[in-house]
Amino acid sequence: MSNKYSFRLKSQDPARNLPEKVVIGQQDTETVAHVLLKMFAFILFHRERIQIEQNLHMDTIPFVPDIVQLDYQMRPKLWVECGDCSVTKLNRLAVKVPEAEIWVVKRSEEEVQHLMKAMRKAELRKDRYRLVALDSEMFDEVCGTVAARNDVFWVQGEFEPPGMQFDFNGLWFDSAFSVFDF
Repeated sequence: MSNKYSFRLKSQDPARNLPEKVVIGQQDTETVAHVLLKMFAFILFHRERIQIEQNLHMDTIPFVPDIVQLDYQMRPKLWVECGDCSVTKLNRLAVKVPEAEIWVVKRSEEEVQHLMKAMRKAELRKDRYRLVALDSEMFDEVCGTVAARNDVFWVQGEFEPPGMQFDFNGLWFDSAFSVFDF
């Protein structure tokens, strides 16, 4: 692990009882953008028993999810991939975690469209995946302000209509995002 990023979280959103602090490690092959995608996914999908990069220690599932929620039988109920994700991996996830919602979070609509084109070409199962495209300008601005220790004040984040409001290290953001079904 090359770096760790700390995010002190406060939430005004009653639907998100966020922990006071989240630490996300940056693996050797990851960018700061990938770390931020995990932070956004953690907050947007926040629910009971949600975890970041939890090794499932299951022989049948050879992957470590970026974000996961396990049910009471310790099976994935929610699986979120952030940033680069191969079509092969997504195809295997559809089989390996049949009961889980599978989401992919990308930094822009362009990246989502590129992935969906590859998914169509590989003939992945329909109605199995959902994809989130963040606003690229907002995301790039947040990337430019990230530090080892960060403060996030979350006001709201909704999927209907898709949008979020938050303060990141003293800068206010009010941004829409897009959701795609595949």
